[in-house]
Amino acid sequence: MKRVTLIAGIFGLGLTIWMLAQFGVFSIFSLVMTGGWGILAAIAFHGVQVFLSASAWRTIAGRTFGPVLPLRAYFMLRCVREGINNLLPVAQVGGEVMSSRLLARRGLGLKHAAAATICDLTIELLSQVVFTLSGLVMLLFLVKRSAVTDRLLESALVLLAIGGGVFISQWLGAVAFIEKLLIRIAAHLGWSGVDGIRGLNKEVLALYKSGRNAVTGLILQFCAWALGAVEVWLILHFMGHGSSLATGFVIEGVGETAKSAGFAVPGALGVSEGGYIMVGSLFGMPPAVAIALSLIKRLREIAWGLPSLMLWQWLEHTWRPYAERLRKMPFSRTGL
Repeated sequence: MKRVTLIAGIFGLGLTIWMLAQFGVFSIFSLVMTGGWGILAAIAFHGVQVFLSASAWRTIAGRTFGPVLPLRAYFMLRCVREGINNLLPVAQVGGEVMSSRLLARRGLGLKHAAAATICDLTIELLSQVVFTLSGLVMLLFLVKRSAVTDRLLESALVLLAIGGGVFISQWLGAVAFIEKLLIRIAAHLGWSGVDGIRGLNKEVLALYKSGRNAVTGLILQFCAWALGAVEVWLILHFMGHGSSLATGFVIEGVGETAKSAGFAVPGALGVSEGGYIMVGSLFGMPPAVAIALSLIKRLREIAWGLPSLMLWQWLEHTWRPYAERLRKMPFSRTGL
């Protein structure tokens, strides 16, 4: 697995270097520097998106199962998720694994924390599908149909099938199968602590059926994705290549989908830039501008990611004593 990640990382880095050389490295970095206040605006504005995503996670975790953690806990863990996924050489679910473990340590327990994270990740994927499809429908009204738009629509339909398949498979017992498999492997290898996930499938289904939490979470996640259009609009405006919010909506939808499609490549290096170049060309955006846009978004990821990685280590240290104290105490609920 490490070898595959290394090869994918080298490929992504090589693709990025090639694009920088092909479209003019100096002109691209000049555009990035022109971004100026747009970079700071993008960094600050991302906090709203993190807040909405954290709210969706907290909503799907529910109020009827286990303790209710304050929103700030989910906000911090959402930062950790993004920091790990964006900056560390892992597939883009490594952050979910680590943040789920921290959530369990904070008092939700392994089974409920894992179930809440699985549901949140699935709903986030479905909301991205809705966001991308909405952007592509908008694209058909903004530009003429072409071979590129047809390929984008085909890709979106594939993404829709994948998202729907992931959701339906959970209802059909995919989580139960994984749960039994992990327990059998643990029993064979003599691992301890895996019994805590017994009943994970029932927990996942219970969270989906808990009131309107899943629908509310889907709406919040969609709003978080949609606000990415404002970020694109801000960056392009400060680079001197102003566009409409509708254009930003389309560019963000395709760009984030390309990034998700390149999950095997650390940081989706090169893949994300290629997505921005492809969709930007439909609006007459020069490749250098598209790459500069992607690089500025990467600067925002670094600005949020580095403190988030430090936060991760701090939580690992401070929440461990909390988990130990919690095990010695009778069950209690905590509020905001």
